[in-house]
Amino acid sequence: MKAFLSAVIVAVCLAAGASYVLSTQQKSAAQAFATSGARVGDPGHNLIGVN
Repeated sequence: MKAFLSAVIVAVCLAAGASYVLSTQQKSAAQAFATSGARVGDPGHNLIGVN
């Protein structure tokens, strides 16, 4: 029973850590595709913009 509880606690901690890391690495489409060939305009004037 101790091994199962330890595994659950470790799984929850890993999931929380992964969620935090992934949320800090996320970019909007305007930032991710900001090259000259992407043709992404001002985020306020197209469908990918910030609400």
